[in-house]
Amino acid sequence: MATEPHRRLGPEPTCPPPDPAPTKPHITLPPLSCDSHFHIFGPANKFPYAADRSFTPHDAPKEALVRLHGLLGFERGVFIQSACHGTDNSAVIDALADLKGRYRGVALLDPDTAPEEVARLDAAGFCGVRFHLVPHLGAMPRLDDLRAVMRLVEPHGWHIAVHLFGKELLESLDFIRSIKAPVVIDHIGRVDAAEGPDGRAFRALRGLVDTGKVWVKLSGTDRITREKPPYRDAVALARILARTTLRCPMTACWSI
Repeated sequence: MATEPHRRLGPEPTCPPPDPAPTKPHITLPPLSCDSHFHIFGPANKFPYAADRSFTPHDAPKEALVRLHGLLGFERGVFIQSACHGTDNSAVIDALADLKGRYRGVALLDPDTAPEEVARLDAAGFCGVRFHLVPHLGAMPRLDDLRAVMRLVEPHGWHIAVHLFGKELLESLDFIRSIKAPVVIDHIGRVDAAEGPDGRAFRALRGLVDTGKVWVKLSGTDRITREKPPYRDAVALARILARTTLRCPMTACWSI
C-alpha cells in the first residue's frame, strides 16, 4: 500500500491510514525486484471511489507509491485494482502511463465490460483480472459471471487472480481447477495459520500449486494469523509454499 495520505477533499475514511513513516529495510533488494501486490487509492477528488464500496480508504495516490518503492528498493510492480474503486480502473491506467513499462496492472471487470475496453486495458499494461470471493467486499459473484469475464480476457492471455478465504477456497476448488488460464491466489489463500500445515485449506492450496498452473502470493501474513509480529505461524506456511515451487507468481504478467 502506498504511504503518505493525500490531502482529502472527498468522503471520510472508514479504515486506518498507511504508515506515515515507513523505515528503510536492512537488506538491499536485487535489481529489478518486483512488488507483486499493492493498491493505490484516489485521490478521491480526481478518481472517485465507487458508490457501492464496502470501505473508504485514505487517499494514497501513485506519487506516494513511487516514493515508498524508492525507499524499499522495488523497481517493478503490479498494481492491483482496489475494490473501493470498483470496475473503474482509471487510477491504475493513469499510474501505468507515468511509469512507462516498469509496472503492470490487474483489473476488476464485470461481464458487461466491452471487449474494446479490455483491449484498451491490455494496451495500457494490464495483464490479469481479479475475482473477489470474499463476503466482506460485497455479494459473492455468480460463477457464470466470472466465466463471462474470463472469456473477455482470454484473447489477451491474462492470468486470473483469485482473492478468497480458506473456507471459500475449499468450496471453490472445482471452479479453480476448471480455469484454463494461469491462476494466482492472493495472500496465501487467507487460510487460518493456526490450523498449521495440516489444515484442510492449506493442504488444498498445496494441491492446487502441485497442478503446475496455480501460483500463490506469499503476501498478507498478517491476514492469516492471530499472532503478533513477526507472525511466525504464517511465515512457516509461506516457507512451505516457497519450497514447493521456485516459479514466480508474476510469470503470467511479465514478458520482459
